[in-house]
Amino acid sequence: MPNAIWRGDISFGLVTVPVELRAAEEPRTLAFKMLDRRNLAPVKQKRVNEVTGEEVPWDEVVKGFEYEPGRFVVITEDDFRAANVGATKTIDIFAMVKAEEIPLIYFDKPYFLAPATPAARKAYAILRETLEASGYIGLAYIVVRSRQHAAALVPAGDALMLEMLRFPHELRDVADLDLPVGEPSDLGITDKELKLASQLVDAMVDHFDPAVLKDSYHDDLMALIRRKVETGEVEVPPDVSGERAEGGEVVDIMELLKRSVESRQAARKGA
Repeated sequence: MPNAIWRGDISFGLVTVPVELRAAEEPRTLAFKMLDRRNLAPVKQKRVNEVTGEEVPWDEVVKGFEYEPGRFVVITEDDFRAANVGATKTIDIFAMVKAEEIPLIYFDKPYFLAPATPAARKAYAILRETLEASGYIGLAYIVVRSRQHAAALVPAGDALMLEMLRFPHELRDVADLDLPVGEPSDLGITDKELKLASQLVDAMVDHFDPAVLKDSYHDDLMALIRRKVETGEVEVPPDVSGERAEGGEVVDIMELLKRSVESRQAARKGA
């Protein structure tokens, strides 16, 4: 389990629960380094002083806010903490909502919360069980690494998870997109097409199982890497350039829907 990146308290009314925030995501397993093609030596990125051209060591790097062009005020970690000590040490729950009320686009990044002390275990369990029984999740604010986040406190089995949320201003307006808008009939969609599409949805209904999520691209790429390690040779990949229409081609939606429904129904009967 990764190290805690934040320690503080969940504030639930008058109850405080000391917790630690830990990453819930595994790091990407395929990490590539930039290499010099001529001798395959790793290429390093350097922090360079724009005035002297010299490399700046990490312990000499500070954060600065440009309040006028070319003029900065330096902000230290102590400054960030002093700005609002309470905010940097508390997950402050301010509302309870149903999870389905939050559009998926607002969910950003998951974290685990764990009791920070043995004495916190009971309060942690009470909060977890209460949320689970109520069907609600807690909306909260938290400051991590000098930035405030909106978050959702969610029960997840034996754990409490903190799902970081995006703020509305961080999302782009769909009005900027050229979307098909209007009644289905205005878009040339027939009742038969909608009925067939609904049948296809019904044929695909299943219970969610995380085990069915397969990163096939990762697996194929790892297989290619292993071949290169073993032989130094790579097979020429198949040409898939013609598999996707580039636009303008008229397709028979009805026929595609019929074939999709029939394929799904046949697969279900076979199972």
